[in-house]
Formats: sequence, structure tokens, C-alpha cells
Amino acid sequence: MGLESGHRSADREGPETVAAADRPEAGTEPPGGGAGRRRSLVRRLAVLVLVLVLLCLPPWWTLFASGADWPFPVLLAGTVVLAAWMVSFPFLMVAGHGRRRSDRAARVADTSLGVVWVLFTWSVLGGSVDLLLAGLDVGGTDRARVVAVAVAVVSAGLLGWGHHEAMRVPRVKRVDVHLPRLGAGLDGTRVVVLADTHYGPIDRADWSARVAEAVNALDADVLVHAGDIADGTPAQRREQSAPLGTVRSRLAKVYVTGNHEYGSEAQGWLDRMADLGWEPLHNRHLVVERGGDALVLAGVDDVTAESSGLAGHRANLVGALAGADPALPVLLVAHQPKYVPQAAAAGIDLQVSGHTHGGQIWPFNFLVRIDQPVVHGLSRHGERTQLYTSRGTGFWGPPFRVFAPSEITLLTLRSGGPSPAA
Repeated sequence: MGLESGHRSADREGPETVAAADRPEAGTEPPGGGAGRRRSLVRRLAVLVLVLVLLCLPPWWTLFASGADWPFPVLLAGTVVLAAWMVSFPFLMVAGHGRRRSDRAARVADTSLGVVWVLFTWSVLGGSVDLLLAGLDVGGTDRARVVAVAVAVVSAGLLGWGHHEAMRVPRVKRVDVHLPRLGAGLDGTRVVVLADTHYGPIDRADWSARVAEAVNALDADVLVHAGDIADGTPAQRREQSAPLGTVRSRLAKVYVTGNHEYGSEAQGWLDRMADLGWEPLHNRHLVVERGGDALVLAGVDDVTAESSGLAGHRANLVGALAGADPALPVLLVAHQPKYVPQAAAAGIDLQVSGHTHGGQIWPFNFLVRIDQPVVHGLSRHGERTQLYTSRGTGFWGPPFRVFAPSEITLLTLRSGGPSPAA
């Protein structure tokens, strides 16, 4: 796939081949190429500026300029702060998440983005309430100021609570999953799922150790890490990932890549997890047995793997199942829920995914739903296939979780019968 489909060899071009004299010399730019790139860059900058303005305009209007009648220094300070953020944010993101990977810049950029998103959301809601009250002629001259204060207080409260939710050890979410093809010997198999740990710019080595302790307390038969292990290379996140080497299971510990690995040494993370005692399911499977019955544990690379250009990396379900007994039930680990159509077409019994974070900061879950078939929880797809989507164990970027709690998932597999929640 891929390279061959878009390539035509010179000896097959025949009359379509451009005469050598008419070709641009090696290293020269086709006519209009530089102008095209400049236009593309201008368009991207214009989109970026528009997005930043749209994010900042509602907070500026609701908090400072909508008739709240604050003293001029307050209006000026609010305007300057928001304008300074709009100007500095792109540079902080590039410094923090580009080639330099400055953790300090990433922390500032990510945290400020979360703050602005929450302010944007609640300023839009507050401004709508203000307009409604104005239309009803309720609240008088102090209405706008009351709304502004309420928006600020609610946003501050949600940010404080959301940071606590992001940084704490996740609660355990327990779900029974009934698989009609599961043998009686495997009834009660305990599958513990981690996803989206996102070890990153904020050092969470202690958090990682406490998560490992919580996992060990669940007495797992199978441990799954469904990808997006980190933002950064294995060397950068060595201390944070080390506690994964201490987790225990009876039958298997398996891991697949997420989309974030493909920006930070995906093969290195596969090797790192193998060193920590996990089985990387790099388009492959293994079989676990108990009580005379067997279960296939299969895994595929993330759907973004092929576009990464990393040799041998792509989501390959056929390869993952090669040699597996088709009569056996299959638990497939695939990072993104939107891989479920392929799983359903292949007759997979259960797909386990992460990626969505449950939206992480409300109401981002509605945007996630545009891209993914499910945001969280257990769902059914087709006649046989069920999908469990974890809200994730950690967080990406902004260190906040608002109305989207993190989780360590305990799936108890049951033989026979439909799953009540599916």
C-alpha cells in the first residue's frame, strides 16, 4: 500500500514524459511553488489568528466590556492579558511541542490553553444568560457585572476542581462484559485497562507509581495499555514510565501504540515497554488460556501509523490475526474507537480503546463525537462486536479534567449472554 500506488516509473511514462530540456534543474523550485507555499502559510496563520480571536473575544466581552462598567484600569489589564496570550501562545506551543520540546514552555502553553477554554465556554454561557435577562428586562444596571463575576467565580472553581481531577489517581471503573463465545474456563477473567497516560511536561513519576499500586490491588489476569503512553521520547519520560515495570498480571500484559507515540519515537516506546515486561502487540496476537479455554489477545498500530512514514507501522488487523484460530473469541486492542468498523467486519468479540479522554474538558466531548463513534463506555457494533472506550488514565496538554473523570478500568469478562450496557 501507499508508496507504490502513487509512483510511476520513468520507463512507463512514454509520450507523457517531459523533455529533459523543459524540466526544472535539480534543486530549483517549480514556477509559483514559493508563492503557493506563502499563500498556504498565510492561510494557516489567518486560521490560527481567527481561532485565537474567537477563543478570547467572549471572555473579553463578558468579563470586561459588556456593560460591566469596570474602572478603566481593569478593562485595560484584561485586554492586555488576553492580547498577550494570543501573541505568545503560538510561540509557546512551538517551543513546547516542536523540535525543542521545552517542558517549561509546554507547561505554560498547555495550562493557559485550558484556562482560556474554560473561560471561553462559561463566558459564552454567561453572555447568553446576560442577553436573555436583558431581553426580559431583569437585573437592572448591575446585571452585566453580576454575570461577569459569576463567570469568573465558576471558571476559577472548575479550573481548581478540574486540576485536582487530572492529577489524582483515577478511580476504578468496573464493567461486566458478556462475550457469548467466551469459554466457561475464562468466565470471570479480569482485564485491567490503562490508556492515555500521557507522561509529559509535568513530572508525574509519583503519580505513575501510585497508579501502579492501584492496578496491582485489582489482581488482574490481563493488563492492557491502549496507547498514548507519553508525550516525549522514552529517554525523556524514563522515570515516569518506570513504574509500569512493577505492575503484575497472571496471564499477560499487552500494549499498543497510540497516535502520540508517532510524534515521539514509536518504535522506541515499543522497545521500552518490552523492556518493562509488556508484550507489544505490534500487529500481532498472543493466546491466553485458563480452565481449558483460550482467548486471543490481538493488537494493531494506531490508525495514524502509516502516515508517520515509520517503516513497518500501520494498522494491520489481518496481520494481527494471522494464524489465530477463528473459532476462538478475540479481544482486540486498538487505540482509537473509530477502528471499530474494521473490527466488526472481522467479527472481533471485544475492542478496547482509549484516545477520547471522554472529552477531558467539557464541552469538548461534543467535538470529539464528530471524529469518533463513541466518547466513552461500552457500546455494541454489528451482530457480535462490542467496544469499550476508556476515558483515559491521565490527561493530554491542559492539566484539567472537567466533567470527564479519568479512570482505571476493570473489565470482568463473562461467558454467554449480552452485556447489559451494550
